[in-house]
Amino acid sequence: MEIFFTILILTLAVSISGIIRQILPFQIPLPLMQIMLGAVLAWPKFGLHIDFNPELFLLLFIPPLLFSDGWKTPMREFIRHGGEIIILALVLVVITVIGIGYLIYWMIPEIPLVASLALAAVLSPTDAVALSGIVGEGRMPKKIMDILQGEALMNDASGLVSLKFAISVAMGTMIFSISGVSIEFLKVSIGGLLAGISITWGYSKSLRLIMCLSGEDPATQTMLLLLLPFAVYLIAEHIGVSGILSSVASGMTIGQSGIIRNAPLAMRLRGNSVWTMLEFVFNGMVFIMLGLQLPDILYTSIIQAQLDPTIKIWVLFVYVMVIYIALIALRFAWLWLMKYISVHYMHRRPMVFSKYTIREILIASFAGVRGAITLAGVLSIPLFLRDGMAFPCRYQLVFIATGVILLSLLCGVIVLPWLLQGITVSDKLLRREEERMARTIAAEVAIDSLYKLEERLVHDPGENIDSQLINEVSARVISNLRYRIDGSNDVRRSILIEDLERRMRLNALRAERGEYYHLRAQQKISNETLTKLLRDLDFLEALLIEHE
Repeated sequence: MEIFFTILILTLAVSISGIIRQILPFQIPLPLMQIMLGAVLAWPKFGLHIDFNPELFLLLFIPPLLFSDGWKTPMREFIRHGGEIIILALVLVVITVIGIGYLIYWMIPEIPLVASLALAAVLSPTDAVALSGIVGEGRMPKKIMDILQGEALMNDASGLVSLKFAISVAMGTMIFSISGVSIEFLKVSIGGLLAGISITWGYSKSLRLIMCLSGEDPATQTMLLLLLPFAVYLIAEHIGVSGILSSVASGMTIGQSGIIRNAPLAMRLRGNSVWTMLEFVFNGMVFIMLGLQLPDILYTSIIQAQLDPTIKIWVLFVYVMVIYIALIALRFAWLWLMKYISVHYMHRRPMVFSKYTIREILIASFAGVRGAITLAGVLSIPLFLRDGMAFPCRYQLVFIATGVILLSLLCGVIVLPWLLQGITVSDKLLRREEERMARTIAAEVAIDSLYKLEERLVHDPGENIDSQLINEVSARVISNLRYRIDGSNDVRRSILIEDLERRMRLNALRAERGEYYHLRAQQKISNETLTKLLRDLDFLEALLIEHE
């Protein structure tokens, strides 16, 4: 019963976090608002305490979120920026682990080198979800955001794999060697990608068969799709490869396959709404659970600092600030170096970094905020070594990692809006132009198909439809499509007319819905009839709202 109430409280907290954020006189990014709400709930007066199990956390929240991000990631942009993403998600992670690890070891000598490298490994992954919550949708330039999203998808795996190696060395279960670590890293990474692709391919084939057997049952099909990221993650981890990368690869594979595109309308509508809801709830729970850990982490650190007179709390705060500044400086230096190399040595195929200004490099540097993966990684560090002794300086590692997460979010909230001031994001105009072009071409193809259908209906004796009626309906539909083509030159007028037509159709649909309820109240139609009519209206309204 206690677990049930905890889940209800967390779900309620996620739901009201957005409301609290809206009623405040000043704007706070949603992730930061949820962290603050979690910290308030964990305060002794409320007493909500959750034992944070990192393995359960990674299994429950991370696979569906990464699967959803991979599903939404445009494959064309991901492949186009593949080199840049690998440079940030793999090479920069390795440099961060080594560079920041030795900085921590030099700055805090009581922390062993292996533990310092483990802390640097958990600090290396960035969090695109937190970044979206800070800057909002459509404010970040596309040439930066595409790479940041791809980096965040891939560096989770590289950071956690690096952490796994560091812990294995500290526990004495693995002897460190560059060749051995490199081979193991490639095996885990490539194996995770191949596992995600192959399992999803087989899953999509079986799902097509299930769709044929289940008919028009969207609930069954949607639930089977929801189980996919968990299945992929568990199978990949069981065979010893990266479950995180397999979840990303699974989402990208399902996005490119025709299974969703060819699915029934009911499944597409229900699936989209279910995934949107789950993504909102899971993202919110991740940050609320992060907030729930803060009082306990702070309290434990104070107690441990009292037991260890060589460590003071204010010194830990200084360490947090120095390490965060080092992370930003290292990221800025690496991006600037990639810009320099691309401009001077890659004339034939320059990287997108060559187009970055110093201001955009600063944006990309501060956009590397840390989030849930960092917290889950540092809390997964074991309490004891194999000989029964406590893991060296574990409470310091947890405190520093948590402090860097909060500091990166706070600096992102303050610095990123200031850096983005005055930057005109032309992506919306470009997307609108692409949409107009696609609608025009599609309308021409649609007109050709209508002429063929009209001819087939007229000459098919089995249809038994009056030719005048066929011509009248066809002319009406073709007239609307013709206007879309002819009015494409006057973009502003065309958009205005389409918007006005959509508003009128929505008004008519809502009036119809009200009348259906009125007819049911008068007992002129049954509940079954009302449900069917309302479902049809919902489909039409969803299509109209989708294009607003």
